[in-house]
Amino acid sequence: MQGATKLRRIRIWLAVFVIGLVLSGVTAFPLVHEIRWLASFVALHPVLPASMVAWIGRVHVALEDENARFPFLAYGTDWLAFAHLVLATAFVGPLVNPVRNKWVLQFGLIACAAVPLLALIAGPVRGIPFAWRLIDCSFGVFGAIPLGIALRYTNGLERHSED
Repeated sequence: MQGATKLRRIRIWLAVFVIGLVLSGVTAFPLVHEIRWLASFVALHPVLPASMVAWIGRVHVALEDENARFPFLAYGTDWLAFAHLVLATAFVGPLVNPVRNKWVLQFGLIACAAVPLLALIAGPVRGIPFAWRLIDCSFGVFGAIPLGIALRYTNGLERHSED
C-alpha cells in the first residue's frame, strides 16, 4: 500500500475517533435535557429491559433534583465535556504528522484500555448497574478500534518512510 493511501486511511480513522470524542463532550453539556428526553423515550417505547428503564428513570429524577437544588454541580459535567474537547485537539498532531506524533495514538489506546478498568472498579462503588457499566466499557473498546487501526497504518507508514 502506498504511503499516501496509508496517510489518508490514518486520517479517516483519526477523524472517526475525534468526532466520537467531540460528540461525547458536546453531549455532556445538556445532560439534564438529554436524560429527560431519554427517560420519556424509553417510557413510551419499551425497547430496553425494565431494570434499565428504571435506572434511566432514577438518573432522570436525580439529575432534575440536583439541577433544581444544586445547579453548580453540573459544572463538573461541564469540565468533563471540556476535557473531551481538549483531548480531541491532541489528535490534531497525528492528523498532520502521524509518524512524528505516534505517541498520541499510543496514549489514546492506553486511555481506552483504562476506560473499562474505571467502569468496572468505580461503577460498583457508585452503585452503577452492571449493564450500564458495560455501556461505559464500550466507549473504551469502540474508541480503541479506530486508534488501533490508525496506529497499525502509522507503523506501516513509518516503515515505508525508512525504506
